[in-house]
Amino acid sequence: MSAIATVHVPLGERAYDIKIGPGLLNHAGAQIRPLLARSRVAVITDETVAKLHLATLRDGLAADGIDMVSLALPPGEATKSWACLGQAVEWLLENRVERWDVVIALGGGVIGDLAGFAAAILRRGVRFVQIPTTLLAQVDSSVGGKTGINSPLGKNLIGAFHQPGLVLADTAVLGTLTARDFLSGYGEVVKYGLLGDAAFFTWLEKVGPDLAAGDMAARIEAVRRSCQMKADIVVRDETEQGDRALLNLGHTFGHALEAATGYSDRLLHGEGVAVGCALAFEVSAKMGLCAQEDPSRVRAHLRDMGMKVDLADISGDLPDADGLLDLMGQDKKVMDGQLRFILARGIGDAFLTADVPRDIVRSVLAEAQAMQK
Repeated sequence: MSAIATVHVPLGERAYDIKIGPGLLNHAGAQIRPLLARSRVAVITDETVAKLHLATLRDGLAADGIDMVSLALPPGEATKSWACLGQAVEWLLENRVERWDVVIALGGGVIGDLAGFAAAILRRGVRFVQIPTTLLAQVDSSVGGKTGINSPLGKNLIGAFHQPGLVLADTAVLGTLTARDFLSGYGEVVKYGLLGDAAFFTWLEKVGPDLAAGDMAARIEAVRRSCQMKADIVVRDETEQGDRALLNLGHTFGHALEAATGYSDRLLHGEGVAVGCALAFEVSAKMGLCAQEDPSRVRAHLRDMGMKVDLADISGDLPDADGLLDLMGQDKKVMDGQLRFILARGIGDAFLTADVPRDIVRSVLAEAQAMQK
């Protein structure tokens, strides 16, 4: 196995490691064995990932004498539902998963969120391991213990904080992603540079195209740096009382756009984040918080990577500016009915604020809508 990078998340009794590098699926048994009370795990995945990676995981576990049962759910955001959560929990109970067993989430953010939530509520908390198979999940949803499902009223409104016991980010599996899915995950990578590390963003401007083309060293470093930044923030603020909200840069806009497109293939999560980051920098510039050049630089890099940047890049009709503002009102960051935004004083310098005039947000959305027509 090639050299593996490790990011440690020091949360006391709930501390865990994030292992990053190619070939981790093939050696999953050796990595997971120290967590097990008995040589058996329950794997929740989706049908697409199962066809690609389940056999490799089974072999990697069997090499260390670990048996596996598995459940494959339908792929897609619609799986983050009460119905699929109930199916997963009942399946775990039918397979006699006990308090000291380990549930493995093998898949992207949808499976990680759902399987983690199932583990959180099963027998009042069963341990689980994240094996994220998308770039988006490797740099974001698999780290930090946020688990949950969607409501018709909004994304991720039902859930629990439940930290994994281990994260295995096998960078070799990223080679099975479509270009669009990879770039969707890259939207979250860019976010880390924009919110807290200008040097990382500058590095991405230089190596981003190589990273997208398959440069393994660049991919490992991008995942490692992203995970380290997220881990540092999670340790400071595990349950999102303050600093952790910075990780939602671009998400207030992005979640509203996802809701507006029905959580469909019209807009993937990371695409919504990328468009949302561009809009957040537009609002910041309009409020005089950052240089006028900053939004242009954000957009230029996203364009260089072949990503969605503006509302005009989203197919089909969208609600008007007021309609989008209404959808933003369901965001988890709303407090006392007041919408809070993550804005920026510059690239690498984001902050949380509720002091954002609605008319400025509306004007930025309206201008973006005008470009769409």
